Amino acid sequence: MGLEGELEGIAAAYGGAGEPVLHPTRTDVVVLRMGEVVVKAHSARDDPEGLRPRLRAAASAAASGVMLAPLEREVLAAGGRAVTVWPAGRPVSHDDPGSAPWEEGARLLARLHAVPLTVVPGLPVAGGPARAARAVGRMTGDGPVEQLVRRAFGELPAAPPLPGLLTHGDWHLGQLVHRDRWLLIDIDDLGVGDPAWDLARPAAWYAAGLLEPAVWERFLGAYLASGGPALGEGDPWARLDAPARALTVQLAAVAVVNADGEGRELDEVEYSLVESCNRIVRA
Repeated sequence: MGLEGELEGIAAAYGGAGEPVLHPTRTDVVVLRMGEVVVKAHSARDDPEGLRPRLRAAASAAASGVMLAPLEREVLAAGGRAVTVWPAGRPVSHDDPGSAPWEEGARLLARLHAVPLTVVPGLPVAGGPARAARAVGRMTGDGPVEQLVRRAFGELPAAPPLPGLLTHGDWHLGQLVHRDRWLLIDIDDLGVGDPAWDLARPAAWYAAGLLEPAVWERFLGAYLASGGPALGEGDPWARLDAPARALTVQLAAVAVVNADGEGRELDEVEYSLVESCNRIVRA
């Protein structure tokens, strides 16, 4: 029995019924849905020991109403991979971008960042900063675009040391599902870190001209109005600048890897991210 068959068996054991559906991912992660059950085989690089405290945090009372709670509180195994089991939810629609729940996402992040670490002990370091280095490391070419992205990565400013808070580690709209309310999903990078990294992806999109200023203001305003602690007092970009630049480089590197793997030129959005790397280097 292959990995997919093992995942089907796990889903069935937790009440999953009907035709299994594989959800496409750009990584080696495998996500299978059967009815109202979702089974996730995590990346081969994910250590089960690192996932266990993250899973406990998502299942904790402190994260209730903020993160989707798992159906199983223990990390399972299939095909040599760590496996987690979740209830299915409705993802953000790609067909109606005007209805994207930016404010809801911001409020959830504010609540997540406010969870005391004492009630979710044992968490590892949040995975956000390491993602940029991995993305740049996956580029295999040595053309002018790759050289530009690597130079931008090498010239990133050091983020100021800040007290660690509970941080999602890889937040974007794809990390929301709806089950009576919007909830955060994906524990892979959950941990102790600088919460400004959770705001950095939309900040990078805004700085690159890919997110409308009005949408950015709605997102940022909802976070601040909810008491989000990531940005402190004064100019929010004092905290956002370094992680937003790092996310810009990460997204540009991912764009280059994807375009190279698909044998095509960069599209307009991907080119905008590379151009943002050019501005980082010039600055």
